Amino acid sequence: MSRALAAPAQPFNAANMATATKVFAFASMCIGMFIALLDIQIVSASLRDIGGGLSAGTDETAWVQTSYLIAEIIVIPLSGWLSRVFSTRWLFCASAVGFTLTSLLCGVAWNIQ
Repeated sequence: MSRALAAPAQPFNAANMATATKVFAFASMCIGMFIALLDIQIVSASLRDIGGGLSAGTDETAWVQTSYLIAEIIVIPLSGWLSRVFSTRWLFCASAVGFTLTSLLCGVAWNIQ
C-alpha cells in the first residue's frame, strides 16, 4: 500500500473552495429553504380552494393540514440522523426530488382519496 493512500484526509477548509462553488452551495440551500416555506404557506392559505377543487368537506380538508404538520414534526428530528447516515448533499437532493415528485402527484389528483 502506498503512503499516499494511507495518509489521513485533510480537514475541510472552506477558504480553499472557489467563490463560485460557495455561491452555488449557498444559492442551493436558499432555494431549498424557500421552497419549504412556500409550501407551508400554500397549503395553509389555499386549503379551502384545495377542498373545493377535490370536492372534499371541511372535515376531510382538515386532515390535509394535520397530516402535513405531523409529517413535518416526524421528519425534523430524523433529518439530523439521516444527514449523518447519507450525507447532507445526498439527503438534500433526495428530498428535493421527492418533494417535486409528490407535488406533481398532488397536482394531478382528481379527488381527496
